[in-house]
Amino acid sequence: MDESIVWLTFFVLSAFVGVEVVSKVSSTLHTPLMSGTNAIHGIILIGAILVAGTADSTGTLIVGLVAVLLAAINMAGGFVVTDRMLEMFGGPKRTAKSETDGDAA
Repeated sequence: MDESIVWLTFFVLSAFVGVEVVSKVSSTLHTPLMSGTNAIHGIILIGAILVAGTADSTGTLIVGLVAVLLAAINMAGGFVVTDRMLEMFGGPKRTAKSETDGDAA
């Protein structure tokens, strides 16, 4: 069997597993799940940097650099989404006026 077919099979099966796992997670667990996936994206970014750094051909270098770019965008976007979700769970924000009103009372 050709090695590329094996890797394509792994990719397709992992995509199905990922869709099934994420679709079964309740909405209250999305923030911890996003934090975990951000950590995984950091590992992917390191792997992409290693691949790009050890590239011996132009094609491998281009694929490695594209992987670095996509992993960095995905990781930064994950942190932004996690931050927005954490703000949704926070209480009402205090303004300077409400803090001074609280001191006077």
